[in-house]
Amino acid sequence: MIDSFKDKLETGLSIPNYPQFRDMNEMFFELMSGLSKIENKYFFLEPAGVLKGGLIPEVEALRRNSRILSEKYGKIRLKICVTGPHTLSYFFGFRNCELFEDLARVLAKIVAANIFREKDIEVALVALDEPLLGTIDDPLVEFGSEGRECLVDALNRIYHEAKARGAKTVIHLHSTSNTLFWDVENLDVVESHVGDLLYTSPKTKELLEKYDKFLKVGLCRTDFDKLVHDKVKAEFGEKLLSEKVAEIWKRIKAGELDPSYYLEGVETMEKRLKKALEMFGDRVLYAGPECGLGGFPSYSCALEYLRRVALASSAVG
Repeated sequence: MIDSFKDKLETGLSIPNYPQFRDMNEMFFELMSGLSKIENKYFFLEPAGVLKGGLIPEVEALRRNSRILSEKYGKIRLKICVTGPHTLSYFFGFRNCELFEDLARVLAKIVAANIFREKDIEVALVALDEPLLGTIDDPLVEFGSEGRECLVDALNRIYHEAKARGAKTVIHLHSTSNTLFWDVENLDVVESHVGDLLYTSPKTKELLEKYDKFLKVGLCRTDFDKLVHDKVKAEFGEKLLSEKVAEIWKRIKAGELDPSYYLEGVETMEKRLKKALEMFGDRVLYAGPECGLGGFPSYSCALEYLRRVALASSAVG
């Protein structure tokens, strides 16, 4: 964990997330008490609570070793990512307002337990990851529904624990088509994937100012399969696409081809950031890759992408 975090710092990132090598859902279910699993679905059959003090092992490892890290890299500013109540709710056998409330109560305790401001390290950002919100049709959170209000209240409750301890709050989305996040009072920063209307709509700046929120700009696409597909299509056209993609993956897996060739370049990232700054000005606070890099073919390839992100951010910022 410490070595991987050092690798992240070496790329030039200013506020790295803890290295997240475990399943983003199960790692938080492991910290919850009162859970039962029936036919692969969770239920709170007892009052929801936290286990192990709610401490995320990865975060605790960094806190305990912060002196070693700070001696070389200076005071560490850390981002912690927690899977949000909407996404976790899909693993339960029954979804309703009460479930959002139960998950909010537990996740708020987990967030509170993992925020600290010490001499050598501090948690600067707390992000709730909600990849399903807006990407699937969910009647529970439609406009005017009780569930929508319950989810807004749940997010507010979790974020309150972060803000009360001096951290900025972030929501990570894969789509902003469901706009309930604007109503979350304790949310500071919104981020989504490259190409989302959030980054291109002229209405975004007006909404950011109206609701006093800020942006984290997605600088690069992280779907490696799509990156390969698009690069091959541009070079060889549609006719040879399937054949060439299969050949390239075979060569990558054999170690004959450097996968970093298919990553987006620093110049592309700089252009995205400059465009966002031109449109939204000081409402842009942060920039980074659109999502995690777990689908990359190699660890070194993922680090190279983070290095390019850091270079683009520093060049423009």
